[in-house]
Amino acid sequence: MNMKQRALSMAALALLTAAFGASVFAQRTGFTRDEFVGRRAALMDRITDGMIVLFGETDTAPGTHFQQDNDFYYFTGNEDTSAICLMAPRARTAVLFLPQQSERERMVGGSNLLNDPQAKEKTGLTDILPLSYFDEYVARNMDRFGTTFHIRLSNRDSMDEARSETGIFNARRSRSPYNDQAPLDDFRIARLRERYPHFAFTDVTSLVDGMRVIKSAEEIEVLRRNGRISAEGVKRAMQATKPGRFEYEIEAAAMGVILAGGATSAAYAPIVGSGPNTCIWHYDKNSRRVEAGDLVLMDFGACLDRLAMDITRTWPASGTFTPDEKKVYRTVLEVQKACIEAYRPGATSKSVRDHVAAVMKQKGIDPMGLEGGLGHFVGLSTHDVGPHDAALKAGMVFAIEPALYFPDKNMGIRVEDTVLITETGCEVLTAGVPKEIEEIERLLANK
Repeated sequence: MNMKQRALSMAALALLTAAFGASVFAQRTGFTRDEFVGRRAALMDRITDGMIVLFGETDTAPGTHFQQDNDFYYFTGNEDTSAICLMAPRARTAVLFLPQQSERERMVGGSNLLNDPQAKEKTGLTDILPLSYFDEYVARNMDRFGTTFHIRLSNRDSMDEARSETGIFNARRSRSPYNDQAPLDDFRIARLRERYPHFAFTDVTSLVDGMRVIKSAEEIEVLRRNGRISAEGVKRAMQATKPGRFEYEIEAAAMGVILAGGATSAAYAPIVGSGPNTCIWHYDKNSRRVEAGDLVLMDFGACLDRLAMDITRTWPASGTFTPDEKKVYRTVLEVQKACIEAYRPGATSKSVRDHVAAVMKQKGIDPMGLEGGLGHFVGLSTHDVGPHDAALKAGMVFAIEPALYFPDKNMGIRVEDTVLITETGCEVLTAGVPKEIEEIERLLANK
C-alpha cells in the first residue's frame, strides 16, 4: 500500500468513526442454527420422497473471499468447499458430505466441519460424513428414501449474477470453440444420470426460489443493517467527490465504510461513472479523473452476511445541478417515488405503471418515456430469484431503478433504492442516503 492509498484508507476510517461511533463495528452476526434447520424442514415438507441433492462450490476465485453456492448456503449455512448436502424427506434427515483433509490442507486453509466433533450440534444436521462415502450412502438408502433425485436442473445464480444471466454468460463464453465446455453443474447432473440410470430427476429450483423470494425475520434484520451501512458508504462517496479526483478514489471512500461496518465485500463490482461514463449501465473500470461540471453516477451495495444491497445515486461533481440536469433528475426521481408509493401486497407491474402515469399527469411532469413498474429482486444475489410477473407479497425485497441517458450530453441519471414489501406498504431500506436535489446539494456543500 503506497502513501496515497494509506491516506485514503485512514480518511475513510476516520469518516466512518465520526458518523457511526463504535456501535457500527459490531461483529458479523450471520444466521442462527434454527434458521437453516427451518429452511431444510420447509423444503422437505414440499417434497414427499426421494433425495434432495445440493452441491456446494468447489474453489475460491483468486483474490477473493470464498463464495459458497447460493442455494447450498441457503439450506446449510456451510462455507466449506466441495461439499454435498443430501436431504431425505421420508426419513426427515439431512446429511452433509465433506472431503477428508490432509494435515497440509488443514494448515493452509483451515479445517472443515468434518473435523469438528460438535458440528452436528452446531448445524442441526443429522450427520456429517466423508465425501468419498456419498455414492455408497445413496446405494444403501435408495430403497428406504426412494429413487428420485430432486436437484437443481436450472442455472445457478451468484452474488452478482441472476440465474438467467448465468445462462446468457455461459452462451457467450461458448461462442469460441476453445471455451465451449459444459458448465460444472451440467457435468454433475450428467455424472449422476450415468451412475443412477434408473433414478428419476426433477428440478428443485422452483421450490427453492419460492422460499428464497420471501425473506425471513432474520434475513430482514440483516438487510436493514446492510441498507444503513451501504447508504452511509454512498454518502461518504458523495462527500469525497470533487473535480480532479479519480473515480476509484470515490469508490474507496464507500468501500472503507462497508468493510469497517462488517461487510465481506461489495455485492457486485462498484460502478462509479463520471461524465460520459454515467451513460454506461455496467461501467466498472472506475479509472477516469472527474472533471468540473461532470455528473457522477454511483451504483453500489455491500455484501453483509451473504445478503446483497443495491443503491444508485447521481450527483454533480461541482456541487450544484444545472437547470437541464435538474429537469431530468426530477423526472427520474418522481417516477421512482411514485413506484414506491404503489408498492404493497397485491401490487403488479401494471398497477404500479398505472399509478406512475396518474401521478406524473397530476404533477404535470413529462415522464420522458419512463413508465415505472417492478424492479429486480435482491437477496443472496443482487439480481435475486423471484417471479417478475406476479403480484407482490409481504417479505419480498427488490430494487427499483428508473434512469434516463443522454450520451450526447454526457448525462446519465439513475436513482435506485432497495425496498422491503411489508404487510401495509413498503419500507425503503436504503433511505439513509439523500436523493432529493436540495438534500444532495446541501450534503455536497457541507463536505
